[in-house]
Amino acid sequence: MKRHALLLALILLVAQAFACTTAIISGKATPDGRPLLWKHRDADDFNNKVVFEVGPRFKYLALINSSDPERHAWAGTNNAGFAIMNSASYNIKPKTDSSKVEDLEGYIMKLALGSCATITDFAQMLDTLPKPWGVSANFGVIDAKGGAGYFEVNNFSYRFYDANSTTDAPEGYLIRSNFSVSGEPNKGAGYIRFHTASNLFKEAKAANGLTHEFLLTKASVSLRQDITGIDLSKEVSKAEKIYPFRDFIVRYHSSSTVVVQGVLPKEPTDFATMWVKLGFQPASVAIPLWVGAGGILPDIITAPDGLNAKLCDFSLKLKKDCFPLSSWTEGENYVLLSKLINKEQTGIIQLTNIFDKEIIARTKTLYDKWTKFEFNPIEAYNFYLTLNRDVEKFYKNHFDL
Repeated sequence: MKRHALLLALILLVAQAFACTTAIISGKATPDGRPLLWKHRDADDFNNKVVFEVGPRFKYLALINSSDPERHAWAGTNNAGFAIMNSASYNIKPKTDSSKVEDLEGYIMKLALGSCATITDFAQMLDTLPKPWGVSANFGVIDAKGGAGYFEVNNFSYRFYDANSTTDAPEGYLIRSNFSVSGEPNKGAGYIRFHTASNLFKEAKAANGLTHEFLLTKASVSLRQDITGIDLSKEVSKAEKIYPFRDFIVRYHSSSTVVVQGVLPKEPTDFATMWVKLGFQPASVAIPLWVGAGGILPDIITAPDGLNAKLCDFSLKLKKDCFPLSSWTEGENYVLLSKLINKEQTGIIQLTNIFDKEIIARTKTLYDKWTKFEFNPIEAYNFYLTLNRDVEKFYKNHFDL
């Protein structure tokens, strides 16, 4: 009995540590017609950064673990306008599968970013790789031709769900947490987060608000847990209390968010924008990135091999105060709400949200100019310099970091 209980605890721990919430949104469902990719990453490695890489066919930007010398990708986009991310799936591996190869999702995505231009390319890449593939995942992809959807993949086969299909995605979007629709029913994990995300997306769609701003400033920092009807954002008057904080989209193990704004079918792929919130999302800010900037990145979101990005360091320092019981194993599931929101409007989410919206507005001005003329790498570089300065100033002024 003790052995079974220990095994169950380990399974729950793994499920929590790799418990991403993700979505693929077709251009049919967005106000500007551009597809969106969203990955709210949960992981046991909290130190993430962004790197620029040159693959066999394409240059790309990738979110990686800071300590990973192999630079395996956990989300990214390339200069062909192809973008990919994943969520672990815990119900897609057949019971008859006894293969020992596993945890190659980051390797597969690194290969894809360097060599794939379209969803069809990714399918062909999977078909040519030797099996077993070493994956149990939902791979979300978009491309510059308007393609958008999920590949639900185990070691030997996959099933594609098309976000442009009224059968697969009647609302124009698909959401995945840690189970696959094609997997064993009612198994896996993430059903509660999936439920909350589904409600958030339904509300956003009704308001014509399925945008990158919604994903960055609402979905990735949501304080709702809709199975129980809890909405901690309404508890401002009691924010000094410690609250249970389990099965929210954002949680102790949340480690970064990536949102990729795709392009219209005839637009230059340089216009594809990869937004990143490094580290604990409520304490981080959204940074826009472009592959077309020629390999230059803002200093705050990248670092040399083995070192951590400054923005990630900032957010993780602020995260510590949010979880005062984290030295206990179960203490990770309890949050000091006043650090996130409070009556004085000085909570981390309240402050970063304002700054996020400012960055998004400034980016839109630049982006709108480019779509009328052409992408300008020099202007992108100068914008990065401004962001470096302003982000550091924001954390110093508000948090004394």
